[in-house]
Amino acid sequence: MAYVRNLKMFTRVFELGSMSAAARDQRTSPAVASARIADLEKHLGVRLFNRTTRTLSPTESGRIFYDGALRVLESIAAAEAAVADIAHTPKGTIFVAAPLGVGRRFIAPLVPAFRDANPGIDVRLRLSDRGIDVTAEGLDAAFHLGPLEDSALKMRVVAECPRILCAAPDYIARMGHPADGAALIRDGHDCLNLRFPGAKEFQWTLHTPEGLQKFNISGPFESDDGDVLTSWALEGRGVVLKPVFEVAEHLRSGALMPVAEATPPLPVRLACLTPHRRLADPKTRLFSDFMIARCRAEMARQTEGLQLPR
Repeated sequence: MAYVRNLKMFTRVFELGSMSAAARDQRTSPAVASARIADLEKHLGVRLFNRTTRTLSPTESGRIFYDGALRVLESIAAAEAAVADIAHTPKGTIFVAAPLGVGRRFIAPLVPAFRDANPGIDVRLRLSDRGIDVTAEGLDAAFHLGPLEDSALKMRVVAECPRILCAAPDYIARMGHPADGAALIRDGHDCLNLRFPGAKEFQWTLHTPEGLQKFNISGPFESDDGDVLTSWALEGRGVVLKPVFEVAEHLRSGALMPVAEATPPLPVRLACLTPHRRLADPKTRLFSDFMIARCRAEMARQTEGLQLPR
């Protein structure tokens, strides 16, 4: 098992390009990570990485060894999965990521119930609205809200989520009720933007009588956390574009009201992504099936009865 741990550490150092990052990924210390790489290099009789005080890069031997190490680890994982499947008792740890809104409302509350039903499976959940690389970050499953660009991943659609433009009543009283996307621009409305470092000029794509149209919106507030945008909208700071499930309770209470109803936004797809090589893992399949079924039911419950712009 020590050799397998060394292989796992090597592949994560190779993929992440950092000893400390790989140590965090494997829930250990940089000293342990360094020792495992040193043991592997001693066993192989070659140097796998070139190290300086600031950089770490694979040697030619390291690049060659990576492909073989990955195949070995995948074979071990497949063999373990086959045995676990036969025994009907999947065990191990599953690493999962989700957007903040989806994770806080649906995934995180369901994790304890999943663990109760599958006591042999530990769950490591990471929530972030930033883009993630499922393969590079060693994830077993990731929930993704929005267009999917990486075709190397297996996608299971959870739901097509309607979205809405909305604002607080006091904002509407102060700034007026924009009828459509053009009014957002023409009347200088403050739009609350979900944006990350390096993002391009932000646009909202809305349905208009002439078809889909992109509107170059702007405003004084931006954040990479969607729940922060909701909080600002509730404070009357601007117009926000949100999946309905994230603001359903505020729409029902009247704390937020639909705006620009003549040009509603496109729905957004929520999907569960898994690397193809992990599809045979029964714990990944169990987790995906469990979460997808319950997320669909909970989303339907939360948005039931709401009258949405069409």
